[in-house]
Amino acid sequence: MRSVKFFVVAGAATLLSSMASAADLAIAPPPLPYAPPMADFGGWYLRGDIGMTNQQLGSLHSNLIDAENANFPGSLQNHGFGFDSSTSFDIGVGYQFNSWFRADITGEWRGKANFHGSQSNPAGSAFALANNQVGVDNYTASKSEAVFMANAYVDLGTWWCVTPFIGAGIGTSYNQISGFRDDGFTFTSGALSNSTFYGDDAGKWNLAWAVYAGLSYQVTQNVAIELAYRYISLGNGTTGATRSFDGLTVADPFVLKNITSNDVKIGVRWNLWSPPVYAPPLVTKG
Repeated sequence: MRSVKFFVVAGAATLLSSMASAADLAIAPPPLPYAPPMADFGGWYLRGDIGMTNQQLGSLHSNLIDAENANFPGSLQNHGFGFDSSTSFDIGVGYQFNSWFRADITGEWRGKANFHGSQSNPAGSAFALANNQVGVDNYTASKSEAVFMANAYVDLGTWWCVTPFIGAGIGTSYNQISGFRDDGFTFTSGALSNSTFYGDDAGKWNLAWAVYAGLSYQVTQNVAIELAYRYISLGNGTTGATRSFDGLTVADPFVLKNITSNDVKIGVRWNLWSPPVYAPPLVTKG
């Protein structure tokens, strides 16, 4: 009798253990499939920007100016050389190599910026004392550029759809000088004389380079808005031959050296691709 009870109890225990194991198997989720890390993505994009320029001039040169500076150092004083602000527009195409590096090429038109400034040799200067003349030359002109750049950028990470970036570019700039005019007044032997020269329109190709810093905001998966600061060096600009107001005197060109600009730009990047998005499989219980 005891043997029969023992076998009954043992069988019941085995049955309960089997039922518990089956219940565990029924509610346990299946193991997740292996998902490798998302690979770096890449693809083409288009871009367009508009901006405002704040331009500076290094120095103004001509044969007469350079000769006066060489023969009478410190006699010629510069006043208010600079440019008015102008607008800029560019379009380009680029490639996003991965999540942190991209590059593009751009073509840009920088609108006309008015140039102004004056030079004087006051009465007490060495030039005035040696030549018995004093006076002021007032310069005006307009300047515009066509700029072609190859640029590279490093994206520094993304927080709440905002990505700070830095970049650099190199290319070429065609600097066009038009409407140059030199209005001067001098005293010679006690008599006031007029000295007005006009410069022919001319352009010059130069090496250009730039550095960038800014923020981009990812509006959608394919559209980003950029706000950027750029420092750009545009090289030199030159007039054509200069002519006196009566056309009787022809002189050498004037050269505007070391033109630079601090620009603020806002633009749009349109991705022609969509980065892959990993979505884990849906897991249910029961």
